[in-house]
Amino acid sequence: MQTRSDKKIVILTSFFKDETYGILGPQMAATIIQDHTQYGCIVIAVTGDYNKTTLKRALAGFFGTARPLIGFSSLSGREDLIALAGELKDEGAATILAGPQAAADFAGEQGWPEHPHRFKGLSDKFDYGLQGPAEQVIGLLNRLDGPDRSQIPGLLYSDRDGHLRHNPVNGWNEAYLARVCWDNVYVTTQDGIASLKIATGQVLQHIGCPHAARATPTEIDYPACLAGRQAAPVKLLFKGCSFCDVAADKGFHGKIGLPAVISQIRCLPAAGDGRKIPFELINENPLPALPKLLKEVNHLGIGLSQINLTLRADYFITGLQHLKEALGLAKASGVYILLSSIGFESFDDTLLRNLNKGLSVKKNLAAISRIRQLKESFPGQLGYATREGANHGFIHPTPWDTRDSAAENQKNIALYGLQNDILPPHSTPLIIHHASGLGDWIREIERREKLAFKRYGSIIGWWDEPRPV
Repeated sequence: MQTRSDKKIVILTSFFKDETYGILGPQMAATIIQDHTQYGCIVIAVTGDYNKTTLKRALAGFFGTARPLIGFSSLSGREDLIALAGELKDEGAATILAGPQAAADFAGEQGWPEHPHRFKGLSDKFDYGLQGPAEQVIGLLNRLDGPDRSQIPGLLYSDRDGHLRHNPVNGWNEAYLARVCWDNVYVTTQDGIASLKIATGQVLQHIGCPHAARATPTEIDYPACLAGRQAAPVKLLFKGCSFCDVAADKGFHGKIGLPAVISQIRCLPAAGDGRKIPFELINENPLPALPKLLKEVNHLGIGLSQINLTLRADYFITGLQHLKEALGLAKASGVYILLSSIGFESFDDTLLRNLNKGLSVKKNLAAISRIRQLKESFPGQLGYATREGANHGFIHPTPWDTRDSAAENQKNIALYGLQNDILPPHSTPLIIHHASGLGDWIREIERREKLAFKRYGSIIGWWDEPRPV
C-alpha cells in the first residue's frame, strides 16, 4: 500500500461485501489526483461489516506522521460512514465529501432550518464538500492550507463567519476522463484492508442520463397510507426518474469522445487469456454507438471478452437494429454482450407513472419480447436473463402499493413468465433521497397535510407513519 509521494490522500466509498466490481468514480478521482497533484491516492471500498478499529489502524499506517486527508464518495446514505467521517474529523483528519449529491448532503435538506425534523446536512462531519467534476479537487489540494478558498471550483465550506459558501462548479473536461488506474483499490477486511480483486470494470461513455436532459411536468399520487384524504396529485417538474437523485444532481452532459473511451478500455486489466476483463459501458442509451465502438476496438487489436449494458426498455426498442449489427460484430470477434440491467422497475402503469419512468407496461413487455427473440438469433453472443448474470430493475415496495397494483404486477409476471428470466432474486425497495424529485413530493405532502415523515440521515422514511406537526 505504497504511493510515490509523501503527500497522501485516501478515498473511502461504500461497497457491498464479496462483490468484485470496480468503483469507477472514486478510481477516476484517485487517478486525477495522482497524475495532476503531488499527492499519492488510494481508494478503499468499505463494506457494511467493516471493522472500524482495524480500518483506522490501516489508515494510521498509511499516513504515518502526516495529517490524514480523507475523501468520502458515494456514501449511499450509510449512517455508519457518516459517523466515521465525524470521528475522523474530530481526531484531526481533514475530510472531504464528494460524489453524487455532495452539495445537497453537505448543505442539508431544503428548508431544514425551519423544519427541524429534516436532514440538517453534513457540514459538521466534513471540512469540505466538493460538487461536480473530480478534477476540481486539484485546486483544493493545491490550496489546502491557504487562506482563500473562494476560487476553488465546486467547493463548499464555511467561511470565517460560519456562513456556508458554495463556489461555482466547472463543466466536464474530457481531458481528465481518458485514464483510470486499476491497481490502487482496496477493500476492508476484518484484519484491515486488502487489494480488491476486480473481475468487472467500468468504462464511462455518457455523463448522466438522457432521460434527465430536460425537466418534464409530472403528477405524483398521494401515498397509499394517505389515500383516504382524497387529495389532488402533487404537480412537479422532474428531471429523469422521480427516485433518481443522480439524475436530479447531474442531469445529462452528453457523450464522451471515442478516443477517450478507447483509452479507458486500454487501461482495463487483462484476464488470463489476454483479453480485457468484462466491463460495464456506462451509457443509458448505448446501442447507437456500440457498432462503431466494436469496429474501432477490432481495428486497434484490443481483445474484449464481455460488455455489460445498462439501459432503458424504450432505448432498447429504438436501438434494436444497432444491437443486431453489434451482435454480428461480436460474434466475429468472440465478444459476449450482456444486457446486465434494464430499468423495467414495475409492470403496473400507475407505479411507472409515479416513478416518472416515461414508460408503460406495454413498452416494457414489448422490449422483453424482442429480447427473447434476439436471444434465439444470437444464443452464444447475447445474455439477458437473471441466470446469465443480469439484474434488472424491479422496485418494490413503493409508497403507492395497493391491492390493485399488486394484482396487476402479479398478473403480468405470471402471464409473461417474467419470473423465469427477468425478475431479480430480490426486489429493490424504493429509496427517497432528500434531494431527489420524490424529496420535493414528500415535502409538498408535509406542507399540505401538516405532517412530518421520519428522516434516516439523508434518506426520507416514507414507510413510517408520518406524525402530525
